[in-house]
Amino acid sequence: QVRLVESGGGLVQAGGSLRLSCAASGIIFSINEMGWYRQAPGKKRELVAGITSDGSTNYADSVKARFTISRDNAKNTLYLQMNSLKSEDTAVYYCNSYRRGIEYWGKGTLVTVSS
Repeated sequence: QVRLVESGGGLVQAGGSLRLSCAASGIIFSINEMGWYRQAPGKKRELVAGITSDGSTNYADSVKARFTISRDNAKNTLYLQMNSLKSEDTAVYYCNSYRRGIEYWGKGTLVTVSS
């Protein structure tokens, strides 16, 4: 059974930082592409950052230079370091895994940034 479990969300003031984690099980984590998505109220889910199996990364323009995605294959864990948070970063953040057309989602963790 595949499980992606996000943690680390919460309430933070604008300008603050949070680190999200996603613990994966049931997949061969090291060979999966992984990503963080977010969905704000009334908006579509959007890609925040992605990381390939070989460590290449990509970011949404809105988070470049503020967020950093990383992975620890030994711990089967994906991370998202979020700095200089803004109110518009408020959303539910989801972990995603993808390989050969098969993807899985976590249930999400809520990040609320107060201005």
